[in-house]
Amino acid sequence: MLSEKNSTQIHIDLGDELTDTAALLHIPSKDVKIWGPRLRFSARTDEIEDFYSEIMPYLRPFILYGSGDFHHLSALWIRRIQEPFVLLSFDNHPDWDTKPPKWCCGGWINRALESGWLESAQVWGCGNFELNWPHNLFSPGRALQSGRLQIFSWRERYPNLSVCQDGRISRETWRSIFLQQLSRWHGQSIYVTIDLDCLDAREFFSNWEHGLFTVDDLCWAVTQIRRYARLIGGDICGAYSDPEFSRITQRLVSTLDHPKITIPSVPAAMQNNYRAICRLWPLLAGTDEHEPGNDQQDAVP
Repeated sequence: MLSEKNSTQIHIDLGDELTDTAALLHIPSKDVKIWGPRLRFSARTDEIEDFYSEIMPYLRPFILYGSGDFHHLSALWIRRIQEPFVLLSFDNHPDWDTKPPKWCCGGWINRALESGWLESAQVWGCGNFELNWPHNLFSPGRALQSGRLQIFSWRERYPNLSVCQDGRISRETWRSIFLQQLSRWHGQSIYVTIDLDCLDAREFFSNWEHGLFTVDDLCWAVTQIRRYARLIGGDICGAYSDPEFSRITQRLVSTLDHPKITIPSVPAAMQNNYRAICRLWPLLAGTDEHEPGNDQQDAVP
């Protein structure tokens, strides 16, 4: 049973990576770990729809869930929205791949663009190889050309891109460019999705390559969004978890697509992840909860 106090937030528990963090932030949880291996990285359309039918009654405007391997589920979370809105994604990857499978964490932006309520989408903080040729041949050209989809990528990573040149940002310029974009949506409804692999690897540990944002950057951005626009919902994913799959092909393609990751000290990585989420979640969800990560006595259980 979800309490009235936390009726706007939910933890979708696809694994154990965020169970303790959700409990410490007093976020009600829905245990769907049985679905984790079936949905990780990619999923069949029939399974996606079966999962959505099961989880739909429990969805709330603000959702915390597991690894970035599940980011395609954000396209399900926004199905609740029945008004014109703008999607802002903070992600090291554009997640724009038009190749099969239809439901995959690397192509979920295309599923979001299918929403008739979505006016435009922007992805901030991209800095991986998908932006460069020949990988960008599989980008959604029509959405990019019309401006319905915009990618804001780091000059520090790819200074000479053949696509998305208008959206190049740097560590020195990105905040002013972000405010310019935000001024276009004064008072407008915005949904924010954060894949925490957009953070510098020194500040977070995920299953994917990392970006250049800091936790302070994301806290600042969410604060600005709440100040100038109407934040109607959001989600956070990206925590590291050991991959488990239900299908051999799913495991094979995922293994080929993922970078080779050197696992750091697990306690240190968990402490960094915990601190980042404890700072970001209250700002995103608009809660007045105490932020455990601010006190030295608070520790990851």
